[in-house]
Amino acid sequence: MQTELGLRERKKRQTREAITAAAFELFADHGFDGVKVAEVARRANVSEATVFNYFPTKEDLVYGRLEELEAALLRAIQERPAGQPISAAFRGFILGQRGLLGASDPEARERLATVSRIIANSPALLARERQVYDRYTRALAELIREERSVGPDDVESWAVANAVFGVHRGLVEYVRRNVLAGRGGPRLAQAVRAQAERALAVLDRGLDGYPDCR
Repeated sequence: MQTELGLRERKKRQTREAITAAAFELFADHGFDGVKVAEVARRANVSEATVFNYFPTKEDLVYGRLEELEAALLRAIQERPAGQPISAAFRGFILGQRGLLGASDPEARERLATVSRIIANSPALLARERQVYDRYTRALAELIREERSVGPDDVESWAVANAVFGVHRGLVEYVRRNVLAGRGGPRLAQAVRAQAERALAVLDRGLDGYPDCR
């Protein structure tokens, strides 16, 4: 029975990887908006229904990793040690996430550039990205309200959640612009770290006096 289950899981993983690879190739060549799910299915040698079994929407073919990243960020904040500020948990998570960003492998850097181009050129993907951020910002606001034992009308919890995810969104945009401009690798990773530290410093000290009046 365990062997049979292992074979099923391996088959599912192989099917998912085949669909993802097919979608990436087609989106890279024709753009996200110029490709139909049926074309992805044909390239992956599966039915269109099979594609939707693994990816409920076309946008999920691109944003699976972003969803995983946002969920992991939320867990890192939720499971942080007692007494640790939210900003500290966020800092530990973000500055520890390198992924393809700091990779020196040309193939990995090229993939990141291609994904960035696919997203930047698709209004549908950019809209979905905003939905993902909004959903996890609301989830973080709810977590903060629970920790503070306040009601759903509490604006402070909402402000903190938006500030935290605002830094995250800003860093993603920074990376995307630089990658599309041809920059990447360890140098970009260092620049992103510096940008993150500056933004997090603002969160740590608050907005009082920012920016300096002249």
